[in-house]
Amino acid sequence: MGWRVTVVADGCGPSDAPPGVSVRRTGGDAPRDERAVPRDPRLTARGYLAGALRLIQRALRLPRHDVVVTMTDPPLLGCAGPLIAARHGAASLHWSQDVFPALLPVLGIHLPEPLMRMTERASVRALRRHDAVVAIGRCMAGRLAAAGVPAERITVLPNWPDPRIRPVPRADNPFRREHDLGGRFTVAYSGNMGLAHPMDPLLDAAALLARSDPAIAILLIGEGRRRAAVAEAVERRGLTNVRLLPLQPPDRLAESLSAADLHLATMDPRAEGLLVPSKVAGALAAGRPCLFLGPAGSDAAAMLEGCGQRLAPDDVAGLAAAIRRYAGDPLLRAAHGARALTVASAWDATAAARRFAVLAETLRQTKLRGASVLRGRSLPHA
Repeated sequence: MGWRVTVVADGCGPSDAPPGVSVRRTGGDAPRDERAVPRDPRLTARGYLAGALRLIQRALRLPRHDVVVTMTDPPLLGCAGPLIAARHGAASLHWSQDVFPALLPVLGIHLPEPLMRMTERASVRALRRHDAVVAIGRCMAGRLAAAGVPAERITVLPNWPDPRIRPVPRADNPFRREHDLGGRFTVAYSGNMGLAHPMDPLLDAAALLARSDPAIAILLIGEGRRRAAVAEAVERRGLTNVRLLPLQPPDRLAESLSAADLHLATMDPRAEGLLVPSKVAGALAAGRPCLFLGPAGSDAAAMLEGCGQRLAPDDVAGLAAAIRRYAGDPLLRAAHGARALTVASAWDATAAARRFAVLAETLRQTKLRGASVLRGRSLPHA
């Protein structure tokens, strides 16, 4: 779309990128996120702070850019966005994937109350200084506005499913063959088993299904801080209908997501407006219905009209009944799968890029006009 993009990333990972995009790495030891094996929380906090400082220093040394975009990993990096933008004479845009520090208690990180209040005030002040804030859901936009970010500066731009995800026919799916699923009705939870995604209701429903419908296969695919506890619970409870599989590489997402007849997603109700689970979008892009255990006001719940169902986060019996309903009704699965593809195709990477480019160009032009006005005002004093 005519933009030259520089990505500033921490660590020493790969820097290959498509034409028009250059990657500048800090060379530091990037902290792993919670999808990886967890470290000592104190080391993780120090690692994130050190990573943020490296990113800021690297961004300040870049040549001039028109728009500076900050993300929410590491947390509170957005506080530095206006500073980096001022260095470049650029517009500042914060792309909010999560809302920190409000999300920290949900993740089990409890700061002392005075520090929490100070961090929240600093975060809101920084967001109010940005020229624009992108929220990945309506619920998040409402949360940001309630915190004090001017509503006119907030743009809702949902995340999109990985473009590599597509429906793979059941009979032709190598993932089903590799895992000997045969003709079994298969339910999958695929993605991060993080602290904001409760897993106990899924295991409790699996225990009910093990007694009533043992032929139903349940796949738990992914990593995260809950994974070890989930593996221990599966073994301790003797859930032979549950299999744990590692996080799948991106080039196998289409096969792994299509291997399921039905998908599951969960979210801690306290996280409403603080994050939007991406599992739902991936399931729909594979043409599969999805059951979501989470708050009714979440954007994930809104996506499932006609292609899934939202249940209360602790509705174990309802979850087991919904799984049985889909398992016994192939016509329902087909109708909801078709609707899922329609929903997913309405918002893809290309549509998101167009919206983002329009927003970035608007910010660039506004910044240029502002600079022109300031130069004009300075002439009488020259």
